[in-house]
Amino acid sequence: MEKVRMLSTLGLMGAMRSLSTAFEAATGTHVEADFAPTLALLKRLRAGEAADLVILTREGLDAVIGEGRVIADSAADLARSYVGLAVRKGAPHPDIATQAALRQTLLAARSVAYSRLGASGVYFAQLIVRMGIADEINAKATIVEQGFTAERLVSGEADLAVQQISELKQVDGIEVIGPVPHDLQTAAVFSAGRMVNAKQADAADRLLRYLASPEVVPVLRQSGLEP
Repeated sequence: MEKVRMLSTLGLMGAMRSLSTAFEAATGTHVEADFAPTLALLKRLRAGEAADLVILTREGLDAVIGEGRVIADSAADLARSYVGLAVRKGAPHPDIATQAALRQTLLAARSVAYSRLGASGVYFAQLIVRMGIADEINAKATIVEQGFTAERLVSGEADLAVQQISELKQVDGIEVIGPVPHDLQTAAVFSAGRMVNAKQADAADRLLRYLASPEVVPVLRQSGLEP
């Protein structure tokens, strides 16, 4: 069976599981997918790791296009993702509807789990600085090197988890409260591109076309992403 190797940001992991299966059924091409935060993937690509297709944040993809690793003409924006908060299943949902409410909720939390390498973690670190509560939050934060922050809710290490909503939804036993207030949001755009040295260039192009097509929109929405 023909294989296409894809490196993808964690934000698309939920959607890609079912989309990869559908693509394989339709084309007979197996998608070998590896998921990690964008910053971790950039490090691996710069160290020379081979792939046919990459899905990164738009900024990350633009960087590797600039470095001559990804074909500029192949770039396609697939989905937009918002950062949200979650609690353990059954826990009360605190108010995060306004900046003031969010600030109070974060300060009241025993520990907030957020990621170090993901787009959401970079954004959240800047957000708490902007809100003037970085020292208080970081003194009790549960920093996740890579992976899903909501797992720390299930383990009891944290009582609030911050990440892309599509990533929060990957963890069982938690409930998404909702997105960070709209006026504080910076949506992450996830974009795909074909590697310059792709071994399976045709298969990568077919997968790219499929991921950018209207038929995948319901799957993206279901996983917490906006097309």
